[in-house]
Amino acid sequence: MFMIDIRLDQLLAEHERTFYWLAKVTGISHTTLWRLKKGKALGINFETLEKMCQALKCQPGDVLSLAQAKRNGKTRTSVQRPRKKQR
Repeated sequence: MFMIDIRLDQLLAEHERTFYWLAKVTGISHTTLWRLKKGKALGINFETLEKMCQALKCQPGDVLSLAQAKRNGKTRTSVQRPRKKQR
């Protein structure tokens, strides 16, 4: 199973910026950024993604990546699509 991974920590480290800097510059609440960072968010608003990309001078694909879901119990609960019935 795959899940979308938010690479917020990696991007902030590459730009030598902090989580709090991103919240201040973008106006995105700490709660929203924390949920994204911890994989607790159920989705992301395009406006939020645009603000993060503008602040970090990156593309949406730099923030989001498709990753193999971990099975150690520390990842978010992901919703699986129902499988199509075989004919």
